[in-house]
Amino acid sequence: MVEIRWHSRAGQGAVSGAKGLGDVVATTGKEVQAFALYGSAKRGAALRAYNRIDDEQIFNHAKFMNPDFVLVIDPALAFSDNIIEHESPTTKYIITTHLSKEELIAGIPTLEGKEDRVFTLDCVQISLDTIGRSMPNSPMLGAFVKMSGMFELEYFLENMRRVLSKFPQKIIDANMEAITRAYNEVK
Repeated sequence: MVEIRWHSRAGQGAVSGAKGLGDVVATTGKEVQAFALYGSAKRGAALRAYNRIDDEQIFNHAKFMNPDFVLVIDPALAFSDNIIEHESPTTKYIITTHLSKEELIAGIPTLEGKEDRVFTLDCVQISLDTIGRSMPNSPMLGAFVKMSGMFELEYFLENMRRVLSKFPQKIIDANMEAITRAYNEVK
C-alpha cells in the first residue's frame, strides 16, 4: 500500500489535489482513498489531506499512517507542522520552498540525515507563473508523479485533463503547464 499525507492550508487545493490524484489512480484499476481532516474550514487554516493506494480493497479508514510520501504545499508548514510524524525509514518528502534543499534542511533539523529523501521545488511560484494565482496543488502533483514513478507524465496529464474538464480550456492548459513544469523542476 502507498500512503500519502498532504500538508496544506485551506484554499491551496490539497483536498482537490488528493481527490484528483485519486481519480487518476482509479483509472489504473487500483483501489484508492482520498480524504481530508481539518478544523475550521476557513481559508488559510492548516489542514491535512490523505491518499491510500493499493492493489487490494482498502479496509483501513484511520487518519494515522506511516506515509510513503509527505507532500508539503504550504512552505511555512514545513517549519511549523510535524511533517515527519509517523515517518518510515523510506518516507520521501516533497516540499514547496524558495530555499535550496540545504537551506531548508538547515532550518528543519528533523530532516537532517534524510537529504536523499527530501525533494524541493517552488510550487507557489510555478502556480503564479502558469495559473496566474497561488494554487500549488497542481505543481505538487507534477512533482509527485516524477518522484513516485507511479505514472508516465503523459498518462497523468491525459487523465488530469478529464478530471479538470468542467473548467474552461485556459484553466486546464495552465494546470497542464504547471504539472509539467513541476515534473521537470523538482530536485
